Amino acid sequence: MRPLISRFLFSLLFACALIAQQTAFAARRDMIAGPVEARVVRVIDGDTFVAEAHVWPGQRITVGVRIRGVDAPEMRSRCAAEKTVAREARKALERLLAEGAVWISDISGGKYYGRVLADVATEPGGDVASRLLDAQLVTAYGGGRRVSFVC
Repeated sequence: MRPLISRFLFSLLFACALIAQQTAFAARRDMIAGPVEARVVRVIDGDTFVAEAHVWPGQRITVGVRIRGVDAPEMRSRCAAEKTVAREARKALERLLAEGAVWISDISGGKYYGRVLADVATEPGGDVASRLLDAQLVTAYGGGRRVSFVC
């Protein structure tokens, strides 16, 4: 009886590993490594902006970009203190993105309401998310439920 159980558990583990591998492959296939040059059209809040991305020669698309790894205070919050901090975060992002060339990479879709999720860097400034985190204008975010900032 034990060899039968062992064979069943091995088969189950093998099937789970195969499914995990296929899921990871599908996720990579739906991601654009980049970097892709982007011209900032407007900044929406402290973690989102609209960009015109140069996707290939002569082709540009306009898309909302959500910065990976951070969550900014909400501009539409009912809390006045959170709105104030949200405006500061938006102004800081505007300043960072105005420094020079903007590049987006590791671009993926997902649950972001028509926006793409991407790593964002400026030249010569570097990684935008880490700079916003260092300035304590946003919090680290890995998905899931967001936490209220002030109220």
